[in-house]
Amino acid sequence: MTLHGGNTMELDHLRLAAVNIDGVMLNDTFSPVIHHFITSRGGTYTAESERGIFSQPQRIAFQRLAAAVGSRATVAEMREAYFQERAEYLETHPVALTDGAVELLQRLRALGLRTVCYGGLEKAHFDSFLGEHAALFDGPGYVCTNDFRPGIHEITTEVFGLRYDQALFIDDVARVAETARTLGVPFIGHPSSFQHSFQEQLMREAGTRHLVRSLPAIDDELLRAIDAEAATGAVWSDPAAV
Repeated sequence: MTLHGGNTMELDHLRLAAVNIDGVMLNDTFSPVIHHFITSRGGTYTAESERGIFSQPQRIAFQRLAAAVGSRATVAEMREAYFQERAEYLETHPVALTDGAVELLQRLRALGLRTVCYGGLEKAHFDSFLGEHAALFDGPGYVCTNDFRPGIHEITTEVFGLRYDQALFIDDVARVAETARTLGVPFIGHPSSFQHSFQEQLMREAGTRHLVRSLPAIDDELLRAIDAEAATGAVWSDPAAV
């Protein structure tokens, strides 16, 4: 390890922390709307429907949303209806920084990591809610992954030129965990606290070992433990088998 910023010791192996925007940096304003959208139209909200919609390109997500409510509406029509409902939801449940979000970025950077934010919406979403903290991010600052979700491969290898084991992803969606496991990418799950969410269940089913309920829980001790696991290829291993 090397000294960085006073007495803080940089991590040995990890080089990048990629943090999801909605559900990690910002509060979850998608799960409640999707749940209401489906159930208010007579559909049944299940773990399978959630798995099929979350962290998908919008074209696929809206096709599956239509199927979930038995609608023959086009993708464009579903998108318009969904975002109208979300706009109404935001009038009483505004987008806000998650508790500890800025401090997490500062902690990651103090450990010598570059940081980047990513998500399925356009960069204007990032600029609106995280623009004042843009200096805490590296590279492009924000990567819109709508065309290549979940984006782990592209962000790690194409945007930052790193190996899979050198990038840590922090996300609230199990589909990202599943891809991270397939690629051998370090991962921390921050599943939604929404009462009808299946993401924690799905993350556990995916074998996610590092789950947190708050961003302050992603502390130096956890980050150093994951760094050590990444160095030995044990990020997704059963601790009892290592």
